[in-house]
Amino acid sequence: MSIRLHKACVIWMLLALAACAPTVHKAEDKVPLVWPAAPAAPRIAYVETIARPDDLGITKGFLQRVADALFGGSDSRLVRPMAVLAVGPMLYVADPGAQGVHRFDTANGDYELLRPESGALPSAVGLARGAAGEVYVTDSALATVSVMRPREHVISRVALSAPLRQPTGIAVDARSGRIYVVDTTAHDVKVFERNGKLAYSFGRRGAGDGEFNYPTLIWRTPQGKLYVTDAMNFRVQIFDDGGRYLGKFGQLGDGSGDHLRQKGVATDRYGHIYVVDALFNAVQIFDTAGRLLLAFGALGRERGEFWLPAGIYIGDDDLIYVADSYNSRVQVFRYIGGDA
Repeated sequence: MSIRLHKACVIWMLLALAACAPTVHKAEDKVPLVWPAAPAAPRIAYVETIARPDDLGITKGFLQRVADALFGGSDSRLVRPMAVLAVGPMLYVADPGAQGVHRFDTANGDYELLRPESGALPSAVGLARGAAGEVYVTDSALATVSVMRPREHVISRVALSAPLRQPTGIAVDARSGRIYVVDTTAHDVKVFERNGKLAYSFGRRGAGDGEFNYPTLIWRTPQGKLYVTDAMNFRVQIFDDGGRYLGKFGQLGDGSGDHLRQKGVATDRYGHIYVVDALFNAVQIFDTAGRLLLAFGALGRERGEFWLPAGIYIGDDDLIYVADSYNSRVQVFRYIGGDA
């Protein structure tokens, strides 16, 4: 191959890779993006996109850059983020594509890709915050629950007294330490004590109230309500923290407020319920009665657009984090509409 032809091939490959790279925009780069559009009063505002440590102002130090030059450095980009969680200045992103959990420490300007000491997490799909700043992660392929602690650099497996088939969603009661794990192919939610002993489970396969058909993700409010995405029943079910059925909303369809492939679910301090729908490529916001209030998002790569979004997390500061899975990024929004 001639040198000229070789250079042309390299340039073509670089252009192809650039076209595949996720679109990253900072909020200040463009005019504000809000929903709904004018003249209606805005209620959701786009904040920023996170695809790598640089987007949070985290850069490698001189010694790390030297080590990467000598020994080769691993890419710290998000690959296929499925879940996201913010704990103070720490941002955690579960990423099966990277086979681990990204930890961004914005206070100290540090970044790590966390994995178990013995290997990797091939299907890290759920994250939950513990009582003392620790973070729990589920792996649906390994059928495990593991834990990450703030000052530790590896992920440790949690010993559970009952086996799991396919753990996906996870939530933690910070006061009691109880761990709620959605076991998708068992069609139930298993509840473990802080020490890993099974306390009880609720749900079974079916379409009735309190029954599940491949449930996926879960959210626990500070008041103890549990919201579970009941995927193949195309609804969200609501329980108290003892597993008692309280209600449901949603149905299969392609209209406003319907569900096609609901994933993450979360609530804000105003009582709104946010449901990510991967096939709608949107986030739908409902009131406590299950009535649709607003939806934002569409298929695409620009800011405010999604490609098979998955997990969602809402912090006390009203920031809304969405794992934009196949765009290899996390998008951040803020609720600005005031009380419902």
